[in-house]
Amino acid sequence: MNLYTSVELPAGLPRLTHADRLLLLGSCFAAEMGERLLSAKFRCDVNPYGVLYNPLSISVALREIEAGRSYGAEDLFLFRELWHSPMHHGDFSSADKEKVLETINTRLQEAHAVFSQLDYLLLTFGTAWVYESKETGRVVSNCHKQPETKFTRRKLSVDEIVLDYKELLSDVLLRNPKLKVLFTVSPIRHVRDGLHANNLSKATLLLAVEQLQMLFPGHVFYFPAYELLLDELRDYRFYAEDMVHPSKLAVDYVWERFVHSCISADALQIMEESENIRKSLAHRPFHPESDEYKRFLGQIVLKIERLNGKYPYLDFKKEREICRIRLKA
Repeated sequence: MNLYTSVELPAGLPRLTHADRLLLLGSCFAAEMGERLLSAKFRCDVNPYGVLYNPLSISVALREIEAGRSYGAEDLFLFRELWHSPMHHGDFSSADKEKVLETINTRLQEAHAVFSQLDYLLLTFGTAWVYESKETGRVVSNCHKQPETKFTRRKLSVDEIVLDYKELLSDVLLRNPKLKVLFTVSPIRHVRDGLHANNLSKATLLLAVEQLQMLFPGHVFYFPAYELLLDELRDYRFYAEDMVHPSKLAVDYVWERFVHSCISADALQIMEESENIRKSLAHRPFHPESDEYKRFLGQIVLKIERLNGKYPYLDFKKEREICRIRLKA
């Protein structure tokens, strides 16, 4: 007896390797997947603008990264004693204007430095609803809790999203023909919009991504994270206490499906060996000063060196430093 509806994953999804360079932009779901990819030793930059929810903010961020834009004082505004950027998440905000600019520009420079070498863009759309500043007429990424009277709220159309991304991806692929783009739609519902408005929003995003797949075959793909949570994991136990965000169990499940459909066989082996190293270092010995534990740490160092010998692009700086400190203790 089959007691749940299984979501069939699309055929021909790209297979990521540890040699690939990845850039992830989008909602909290992109941040969650990005952190897991980083922990698995993939070379990726995750949300250099902080969390972004709507497609237009993500496309503006990509254009600014590609151009290597630098932010100045004129790009910030002061509200409730903090300096903010309308393009950036509140994590970048501070009472120190220079600190905000330094943080923003450092992250932008890091992303720009590798943009032309990217193998994959992983973009997660959260909502088709946007807020336009009445002062500038531009879509903002974050209102920073300013009064709603300062903004015009509207829903993007499918055509508007497709036209914007057709222009963006045509330009990016002309400069980097090897690039592949993997879209997801966040399964997190924006209940503040109302559930009906949220459903219209998600449908708009899904239709836009489908059209982009048809416009850029072989370059644009879709991973059904939205469908996995909404159609396969229907029970409330798969949601956090707010009944909106996925629970850890649900995120683990979607991550597992992503790994098995979008990660290469060689990368899976590297992930397993990296996880074994992480677990070994998480082990707390009864006698850390003993020769036996020093030999144990030495074996971990040898494993790291062996992996780095085969895959020099893997980053084990943190693990090496932990071993060095414990060996000296």
